[in-house]
Amino acid sequence: MATLAEIRAKLLEQETRKSSGFVSDNAIYAFWNISEGTTSTLRFLPDSDEENTFFWKERQMIRLAFPGVKGQDEGRNVTVQVPCVEMWGDACPVHAEIRPWFKDPNLENEARKYWKKRSYIFQGFVVDGTLQEDSIPENPIRRFIINPSIFKIISAALMDPDFPEIPTDYERGTDFKLTKTQQGQYADYSTSNWSRKERALDQVERDAIETNGLFTLNDFMPKRPNNDEVSVIFEMFEASVAGELYDPDRWGAFYTPPGMSRTEGGTQAAVTSITPPVVTKPTVVSDKPAEAEVPKEETTTEEKSNTKPSAAQILKLIRDRKAQA
Repeated sequence: MATLAEIRAKLLEQETRKSSGFVSDNAIYAFWNISEGTTSTLRFLPDSDEENTFFWKERQMIRLAFPGVKGQDEGRNVTVQVPCVEMWGDACPVHAEIRPWFKDPNLENEARKYWKKRSYIFQGFVVDGTLQEDSIPENPIRRFIINPSIFKIISAALMDPDFPEIPTDYERGTDFKLTKTQQGQYADYSTSNWSRKERALDQVERDAIETNGLFTLNDFMPKRPNNDEVSVIFEMFEASVAGELYDPDRWGAFYTPPGMSRTEGGTQAAVTSITPPVVTKPTVVSDKPAEAEVPKEETTTEEKSNTKPSAAQILKLIRDRKAQA
């Protein structure tokens, strides 16, 4: 188990650098469905992987929207989540393509749609839950999908020198109080915070850990794409920009919308025919807590135009860049 000092050092290192996903089951505690004005008390637990410095894992995903599924449901919008390879320190061809778009007021909103979204996987107990669940899993160790705004509260406290002990410690750990309020039409969690008092795990909680064991958080991370899969991701990105339908014959063996099973095999020609832009060392960017995490230096202060470019114009930009690479 990592010490608080190790976690602080790792967070400080990341700040200095500026540097589909989860298994869906009822182990996930859907705190976003708790009632406004209520608080759920959580107790985070360490990762069973002792090589993980943190007690969480970060994922970065790209959302690709399509106006339907070819040959099945062509009138229902679907979204496919694909992993951003910058999560592993690799160069992402999608982000290499869209970063320059932030300099063009006409393309900025389109770029935001495809910018990677971050979330964080934690595990622990629901000490005092306010969520009405249809079924509660037998294993009381739950998983939590934490968004960037809540994560900032969690990590900021860990950097506080007055924070007494690593919060996952069984004897001197600290509970986290997750409070949901409303700001305009959106849920707000900014009043969430760590408990003021330490609390040792009780015998029931210790027995649950002994009986069930801890999750290995890496098991719930997306698979790292190989070269063929990176090419498929870029092909899907181009099709999404063009407003094309999701094609299960081309991509069903790789990435699918929610509720659709992966197919066996796949059309290999769809993999080998795509050449994503040549990318050198990936640009490392800092986060924003907003939906689209856009680096400050990539935004523009110019007056925005009301003219939205067509899909054909955007695809021409992509193909021109590929031709020049």
